[in-house]
Amino acid sequence: MSQVLPGDATLVHDLIGIGFGPSNVAMAIALSEHNARAGRQEAVTAHFFEQQPRFGWHRGMLIDDATMQVSFLKDLVTLRNPASEFSFLCYLKSKGRLIDFINHKNLFPLRVEFHDYFEWAAAQVDDMVSYGHEVVGVAPVLDEGGVVEYLEVTVRSGEGLEVHRARNLVIGTGLRPLVPQGVERGDRVWHNSELLAKVDGLEGASPSRFVVVGAGQSAAENVAYLHRRFPEAEVCAVFARYGYSPADDSGFANRIFDPAAVDEYFAAPGNVKRRLMDYHGNTNYSVVDIDLIDDLYRQTYREKVLGTERLRFLNVSRLTGVEVMPDKVRTTVTSLVTGEETLLDADVVVFATGYSPADPLGLLGEVADRCPRDDEGRVRVERDYRIVTDPDLRCGIYLQGGTEHTHGITSSLLSNTAVRVGEILESLVDRGLKSASDEVRTVADGTGSTTR
Repeated sequence: MSQVLPGDATLVHDLIGIGFGPSNVAMAIALSEHNARAGRQEAVTAHFFEQQPRFGWHRGMLIDDATMQVSFLKDLVTLRNPASEFSFLCYLKSKGRLIDFINHKNLFPLRVEFHDYFEWAAAQVDDMVSYGHEVVGVAPVLDEGGVVEYLEVTVRSGEGLEVHRARNLVIGTGLRPLVPQGVERGDRVWHNSELLAKVDGLEGASPSRFVVVGAGQSAAENVAYLHRRFPEAEVCAVFARYGYSPADDSGFANRIFDPAAVDEYFAAPGNVKRRLMDYHGNTNYSVVDIDLIDDLYRQTYREKVLGTERLRFLNVSRLTGVEVMPDKVRTTVTSLVTGEETLLDADVVVFATGYSPADPLGLLGEVADRCPRDDEGRVRVERDYRIVTDPDLRCGIYLQGGTEHTHGITSSLLSNTAVRVGEILESLVDRGLKSASDEVRTVADGTGSTTR
């Protein structure tokens, strides 16, 4: 399906991927498997660009005892192709741990192990990716009739700028750490995404107090980790609730993550979409595994009995002030009930306050002007994860993330990754074959010529 323009040696890829996190690694694997069984004419040419120097997925959150919140069966491939050689079980076999994992009787691997699986999978398709390459711009290429048949992608690396061409893009640039407005991250103010790297920077220091803000899984994990890692330090958890809320991972509620739920959500009216998110937000947002909640409660109770309280929970409260000083951070914690303010001096404040999706159109430049938005200013997306564009833009621009408003809660989650990339691949192949047949008809009718 690839092409070379007449009089030009530049290859036009069928697909260029922006970012190479788990979603686009899964996309590369799906393409590799497709090309292995497809004829030469149906093979899809693709290349991915990743600004990191090597594969990495939330490295700052790979706490040694943190586990995944999704089953290992929701890996990069199994729900799309259970026979794939890129599955988590094949990874375990290659590492000599398959029997040990089975004896473990656990659906939820350690997060550090799943990251190693991602690295193992990414390494097998590394001929499709250029690390240390940042996509800095996308521009349309117009033919004489003003139609855009392919895009030029400008990439920056240590060797300068390069321009590549593609008929389709798949954007998988992930999420951006979110901190409250007015807060600036620094040596003493962290986001939980950088926890481990920042903690390593404290080597030799003896912090006396940490303040952790947030009520979700990451916040609770950070509290437990800091409490264990620094046995002389006080760890203060600040959140607006009475306590951490348990995640609803019951069988019926988990149907919100089923592939079929994407179809239902996509077809639902706007008011139903909002209701579904309200009903089932507690499957993923601001919730904590019940085992971790129980462990933290037992720990705080034990400390009360022993009279050595290092673990403090400032509940029904908000952090309303952060003042960074040379040797500490002065925080203000305000009770939501009484309005009473408590001043806490800490060595470090950790914001486990979530992420925001990157603007999917942020890199597209003037191409973004050809992508209409809905009444709320959100990008419009087709069921196959392709951005709606004006008719003269013939290129497909696919999103891996940033589609929660159209496709539901699994937009940026691992749960549906394998199925999603299969649907994108099917769309790519179907649209490519249709375009080829249209060109054959055009030439046969004598109505024009084609350069593709």
